[in-house]
Amino acid sequence: MYITCLDLEGVLVPEIWIAFAKETGIDELKLTTRDIPDYNELMQRRLEILHQHNLGLPQIQSTIQNIYPMEGACEFLDELRQNCQVIILSDTFTQFALPLMQKLNMPTIFCNTLEVAPDGAITGYKLRQENGKYHAVKALQSIGYDTIAAGDSFNDLAMIKNSKAGFLFKAPAHIIEANPSIPAYTTYKDLLAGIKQIIHS
Repeated sequence: MYITCLDLEGVLVPEIWIAFAKETGIDELKLTTRDIPDYNELMQRRLEILHQHNLGLPQIQSTIQNIYPMEGACEFLDELRQNCQVIILSDTFTQFALPLMQKLNMPTIFCNTLEVAPDGAITGYKLRQENGKYHAVKALQSIGYDTIAAGDSFNDLAMIKNSKAGFLFKAPAHIIEANPSIPAYTTYKDLLAGIKQIIHS
């Protein structure tokens, strides 16, 4: 039995923090897990910047309302779910994810949670668990699933490398070049074909 685990941002929807950086004009918020492998380091930077600029959850959620799935993402997910179970494994937060899941026809997502003050200030975050994507695929394997994984960033490599099959999708050149053994795709058609080949082989 197969289950496919997909990253969210950069794979199915645009990067939330990049969109927010463009809206606020704060270039440092454009940094993502494509740029900084250490997720905790990245989030601490983000929280410091938000505090410096008196920005919080309401402002980010306002940006998210105007983020939509990438062209073809919904159709890709719909067809993929006809072939196997699908779970989105993301380092985003429940407070960010719901409107995006609604736009993707409500797939299952495992993600993290923000700690938010009454005035909307983001005071911290709670990871579901450290290295959550890796532990999720290992847990799924422990209950009888073969996992297939796809993502675009440093924090996706563990789930990709520890699955029966894994793919890079819309990944930047430096990640592709550093991982030449992982097939890399740029279109949903090719990714779907790659996953189907594993499922039906």
